[in-house]
Amino acid sequence: MSHHEDTKKEILEALQFRHATKEFDPTKKISDSDFQFILEAGRLSPSSVGYEPWKFIVVQNRQLREKLREVSWGAQGQLPTASHFVVILARTIKDTKYDSKYVEDQMLNVKKFPLEVFEQIKVRYKSFQEEDLHLFESDRAIFDWACKQTYIALGNMMTAAAQIGIDSCPIEGFDFDKVQAVLEEEGLLENGHLGISVMVAFGYRMKEPRPKTRKKLEDIVQWIE
Repeated sequence: MSHHEDTKKEILEALQFRHATKEFDPTKKISDSDFQFILEAGRLSPSSVGYEPWKFIVVQNRQLREKLREVSWGAQGQLPTASHFVVILARTIKDTKYDSKYVEDQMLNVKKFPLEVFEQIKVRYKSFQEEDLHLFESDRAIFDWACKQTYIALGNMMTAAAQIGIDSCPIEGFDFDKVQAVLEEEGLLENGHLGISVMVAFGYRMKEPRPKTRKKLEDIVQWIE
């Protein structure tokens, strides 16, 4: 079998292996180098117009985990047992609007665009956000747009973890306002520049899951030749 075929097989095996792990083995810890690899998969993820509108908060503090557990019905088994627990924050309109300080810094200092190029693309980003995607209809619309980007990073982190035999569970089952309040109290939201998007737990499974079920490929794919 060629290297190409081996790689395809390994990736599909990882996706078969991955499942929404409800409870982890609390005695097993992910190594520092393995977890750095998972975070790197998040960092290297693509985002719309390259804004990288995310922040990954790795919550290892037991007291904070317990505070989150009290307002996260979907993380009851994961928060106490996961080796690593990540709260993924998304940037709000304060940072993601085309003319924000954050965008200027991202384009000039991270992406290294020359100033005149940035001034030109700023006009394009304005019409993209305003007219193409209608992101200024509400603060929630543009926040949800940033949250969509974080889900790309989320998927990449879970797939990368699965490829090295690490289990995960994405979590949306939480009270948005109450989680925001907990994170605000901890000083993690940068004065309204960040908000909660999604959570994800990582670790090693306690027990084997039931077999994976999915629709058939032909039921979800339509080819237009």
